[in-house]
Amino acid sequence: MLTKGDDYPLHQTPEPIAYVGGNRNFYDRYFFNGYNADGSVFFAFALGVYPYVDVMDGAFSIVIDGQQHNVIASKTMSLERLTTQIGPLALEIETPLEQLRIRCDDAESGIACDLVFTAFIPPHEEPRFIRRTGAQLGMDLTRMMQNGTWSGSIKVAGVVKDVSPTSFQGTRDRSWGIRNIGAPDAQPNPAATGFQFFWIWAPLNFKDFSIHYFVNQDAAGDAWNENAVLIPKALGEPEIKMKHFDYEQDYEPGTRFAKNARIHMTSADGETYQIELQPKWNFYMKGLGYGHPTHRHGGYHGDLSVIRERYELNAVSPENIHVQAMCDAMLTTSKGQEQGQGVLEQLVIGPHAPSGFTELMDFA
Repeated sequence: MLTKGDDYPLHQTPEPIAYVGGNRNFYDRYFFNGYNADGSVFFAFALGVYPYVDVMDGAFSIVIDGQQHNVIASKTMSLERLTTQIGPLALEIETPLEQLRIRCDDAESGIACDLVFTAFIPPHEEPRFIRRTGAQLGMDLTRMMQNGTWSGSIKVAGVVKDVSPTSFQGTRDRSWGIRNIGAPDAQPNPAATGFQFFWIWAPLNFKDFSIHYFVNQDAAGDAWNENAVLIPKALGEPEIKMKHFDYEQDYEPGTRFAKNARIHMTSADGETYQIELQPKWNFYMKGLGYGHPTHRHGGYHGDLSVIRERYELNAVSPENIHVQAMCDAMLTTSKGQEQGQGVLEQLVIGPHAPSGFTELMDFA
């Protein structure tokens, strides 16, 4: 079957663009977040394409006045990947790798936005993620990240808030490949033991540059994928890739959330970068479909499904462990100290020896 994508010179096999090979878990996904200078307003948007199961889904969330408002939508894609609108949600690529636009217009919830992301650093390609359990490929994906500013407006409960590039910045990522989606496999994997996943992702913004760090660790605390880089805002300036890096955090009692965190990095020329992260509050990723109890990524919900939710941030139970914490960041180098901000994404499931966790869901 031919679709709009077949008019673009993007084919990599003799098949039409609509056909993606044999792995049902193939996905193609966008994620964005944005926040103001004092971290009191935070929003996020996601849109995922799942060609093998013919589903597209997305969500818009905003945190304001201690509440997280979510609009989550899903549709049957009818093989057409380039129609990136799902009910009240829409995504437009205005200039590839530079400027993208997100929109939400949901009359029932009273939530609306029209926002443009403009990159101030080039896209950074993270090291490829590959993870197997026995014979099964659980994860094989490429992801890029990019920081930038936001402009436009957001409307919640009849109140319109202007978003200007002088006061709002944030991060987007773009990933594609294989990751578990939709309904789980009915047949157990004989090689599977208890589930374990330790994930930290920290895109941070400072005056003249961004710092990006992430790590995946196994149950023993050994990293199986990790990277740290400083990306200047000045056009043409090269990335500074870190030669050595380490991460540690303290936990809020009774949770798996960071009370504080520290990133230690050293570049090839010997400069040290010490970052202290102080979380202020948590954004709950289930509002974008990550681990959602009914609307997980790639699930089938008919021709079109739209749901609305609202969380009181101080009343969300600690079992909702996938979060992005809004953080103040203090960077110390040989040149002195500099204040920045960003998010600390955390997903810690199962045993993790450095944290003292021995079960699927025990807490600090």
